[in-house]
Amino acid sequence: MSEVKKTDEQWRAELTPEQYRVLRQAGTERPFSGVYCDHKGTGDYTCAGCGAVLFASGTKFDSGCGWPSFYEAQGPATVEERVDTSHGMRRVEVLCKRCGGHLGHVFPDGPEPTGLRYCINSVSLGFKPS
Repeated sequence: MSEVKKTDEQWRAELTPEQYRVLRQAGTERPFSGVYCDHKGTGDYTCAGCGAVLFASGTKFDSGCGWPSFYEAQGPATVEERVDTSHGMRRVEVLCKRCGGHLGHVFPDGPEPTGLRYCINSVSLGFKPS
């Protein structure tokens, strides 16, 4: 999948204000407010910015954290991770590898088989049913 590059003006025109705030400005939606927090559909979760497939529904689990949680990304080509030291703490930020959109953070407290918890903003996601 080719990289998506757009101007700030293009992103603002294509995304809702909340999507822009989260995806392009690394914001966070309120916990338990997102449409995909309790979503149980079968299919693929995609990037709301560019449509890239990010997570399979079979890797979604209820972590109780207030955001959709997954134990595994679709593959190394789908997400990028980088250290985030904002808000006085050290976390690992998760971004869409295709468009650079902020998705959320990953923590080492998830279930097997990976032990990871990708804590992702609903507003950063789309869903393609299978």
